[in-house]
Order: sequence, then C-alpha cells, then structure tokens
Amino acid sequence: MREIIMYQSNGEDELFVEQSVAQLPQISADTVTATVEIDASHTYQEMDGFGASFTDSAAYLIHQVLDEEQRMEVMSKLFHPQEGIGLSFLRNPMGASDYARTVYSYNDLPENETDPDLSGFSIAHDEADIIPLLQQALKLNPEIKLMASPWSAPGWMKTSGSMITGRLKPEHYQVYADYFVRYIQDFAAHGLPTYAVTAQNEPLYEPQHYPGMLMLPEEQLEFIRRFLKPGFQKHGLNTKILSYDHNWDRPDYPLTVLEQAEAEVDGVAWHWYGGAPAAQSEVLAAYPGKEVHFTEGSGGEWIPPFEQAFSNVMRTGIEILRNHSKSFVLWNMALDEQNGPTVPGFGKSTCRGVVTVNQQTRELTYTLDYYALAHFSKVIRPKALRIASAASNEQVRSVAFRNSDGSFAAVLFNDGDTQENVAVKLQGDEVLTFPMAPKSAVSLKVDSK
Repeated sequence: MREIIMYQSNGEDELFVEQSVAQLPQISADTVTATVEIDASHTYQEMDGFGASFTDSAAYLIHQVLDEEQRMEVMSKLFHPQEGIGLSFLRNPMGASDYARTVYSYNDLPENETDPDLSGFSIAHDEADIIPLLQQALKLNPEIKLMASPWSAPGWMKTSGSMITGRLKPEHYQVYADYFVRYIQDFAAHGLPTYAVTAQNEPLYEPQHYPGMLMLPEEQLEFIRRFLKPGFQKHGLNTKILSYDHNWDRPDYPLTVLEQAEAEVDGVAWHWYGGAPAAQSEVLAAYPGKEVHFTEGSGGEWIPPFEQAFSNVMRTGIEILRNHSKSFVLWNMALDEQNGPTVPGFGKSTCRGVVTVNQQTRELTYTLDYYALAHFSKVIRPKALRIASAASNEQVRSVAFRNSDGSFAAVLFNDGDTQENVAVKLQGDEVLTFPMAPKSAVSLKVDSK
C-alpha cells in the first residue's frame, strides 16, 4: 500500500488542510466523473521552486515591524520544508521597486555627477533588512535559489537622469554590466549566491510614478551580448541570464533577443498581467534549450476575494507549470494593511502580499496566496521532474511531478461549478478516489512504493 499525503482547500475557512486518506468517503467506480492519469514515462522540466520577493517593503515589515517571535514563526512557515511550506525561489529587486519606502539604487549620485569606476557602489541599504532575511531563509531551506531583477539603473546612467522613466544611455552599458557584477559579488560575500538575473524588470513599461526603465529588445540583446555576458565570463560568474521579464502578450520580445543573443541567454522570464501561459511554450518551441521561468504575478483588489482570487492563483499556477516553467514566483512576500509601503507619490496600492503585517497592530495574517503557494511548494520539491498528467474531464486541471526521492506529487483544481468525483491513476493503477467541491484544490504526495 502506497503512503499518501493529501491537502485540500474547500474555501476561505478550509485552506490547505491535511486530510486523512483513510477517512475519505467511499466512491464507487460508476460515480467517478473525472479520471486523472499520471504517466511518469513522459518527462518535462526540472523544478527550481516556488516563492515571492523580499522587496524593500516586505523585508522591512517582516524584519522591523514584527517582533522576534513573530519573525521566527513567519520565516519558518514560509521556508522550512517540514514545519512550513518550503518556499525555495526568491526574486530580489536590485534597488528600489514600486514597493520600497524610498527611491534608491546601489550607486546614487548628485545631479550631473557620474561614477564610471563604481567607487561609490554599496549594498548597505540591503544589509539592514533584506540580506538578514535572505540569510535566515537559506538556513531554514538550503535549497533556496536567489534571482535578481533591476527596476532601474542608477539615475545618472539614464536619459532621464532619474530612476523614474528614461532609458539606459549607450555610453553606460559597460558600467551597468559592472554594476551587476558588483551586486553578485557583494551578495556572494554575504553567503548569498545569485542563481539568475534578468536585465530589466518589465522592459516595455515606463511607469511615471515609480522606478522603471524602458529597454527595447534591440537594446537588451546588445546589452546582454556585448556587455553583461562578457562581464560575467571575465569575473568567473556562472549566474544565469534570463531575457524579457514581462507579460505573456509579447513573445516577440524574447524571440527578438534570442535570435541574436541565443548563446548569451539562458532562458526567458514571464509575468501574468497580459496574455496567456501558452506564450511560454511558444518561445520554448522556437528555442528548445532555453529555460522557462515565471518571475512575477501579484494578486490584488482587482480580482474579487475570496473564491475568484484563490481560483486564479491555482488555475494559473497549474497552467504556468504545464507550460514548462521551472519556477512560480508571486510578488511581495509581505505587505501592510494599506497594501504598502510604496514609494512616495505612488498613490493607492491594490496589490496583495503572501502575508499581511498590520503596521498599527503588528498582527500577522497569512493570505490566500500563502495557501495557494503551499498547494504547490509543499508537495513539489526542488529538482522534481514534471511528468505527464491528463484529466478525462476538462473542468479538473492537473499537474504532476516525480520528486528526487522517488515520490509523486500532483496538484488538482476543480475549475467547474459542480462537484467532481475524481479518481487518480498512476501508471494505470488507481491510487485514490475522492470528491472535489467546485473551485476546490487538492495536493497529493504519493510514496514511490
């Protein structure tokens, strides 16, 4: 008899609850409405992990607003593989994003000054909150991979003279590549290796009210091919370089970059704010050796809570993985009761964090994103290999993996409006039958024997 661990979410008051398989209602074969066949003979991508971002705002809330006991609790529940949900992939903004208390880079200068030697480069800002939390996360889960993405180059390198709006000046391509090298070296000196970088967060969007930088595909391929990759090689850095880092609706961008910089680019990073996950597979089909990563998706007030919002993360997460992504990364690890802090002048924030830290009461709450991520990260571990899964009923979405310890993991979501009686078959053998309420999620971990 295989050992099976099962977690179920049936709505706001029943999130990621471990179920006793022995106590499941008996379902006869003739009442099964959906059969999920898992076939380990067909394999796809190897998983790096699931996570979110320690933005300046998130790190401040967890490191400074929470007391030590709360901080230990939340870090354990986020990162510990047994005592928590075992998150294993973190995306770090390089300098300020929209979710920062101030606008800052690692090399800020007065107007009209430049620093081509980066003599003033410093990651001191991140040493206050971000780096201690990253170090603690790695202690709790040594399998964590760290990636980094800039929202903007320092203002003096740009056409706008500011971290808000503008483009990277061609004469500063080299110093900006050196800036990446220094970041990676200085984080490594803190015991924090950078697994991957993107050249620019959301390069096709030029926000008027928070740090950003327009970088057209022709500019990105030039920067990566002639400056960033040679800089990494010169300094012996094996950090991966991912292109794009923006929405599914513009696959032409990474295709343009890969056409001329295929040798220098390791993969493509995607966001969910436009288009569909199939774009990931479209680009992979054109460049089969390249990695697929999903690096940002935020939930927020634009999707009604609770059911639609939870459904969106489950449904989209499954499709992201079925479209070959090695990672599934949400946005802020923590936000406060006002969905902030945000940079001055940002206006009203509508984003949702993985946890909420109330700055007035210091109350800590786990949002639906925490429990949705748990459905994936608790059973699908780093180095898991995706295997084929197919449901006889299109309302039941599924994705399946074989973990490195030989166990099998499956995440299912009933996207329909009626209960489904689900039978899960592994290599043709039925391992479990159970009812799934409408819009409910189930995660399974099945022993290899």
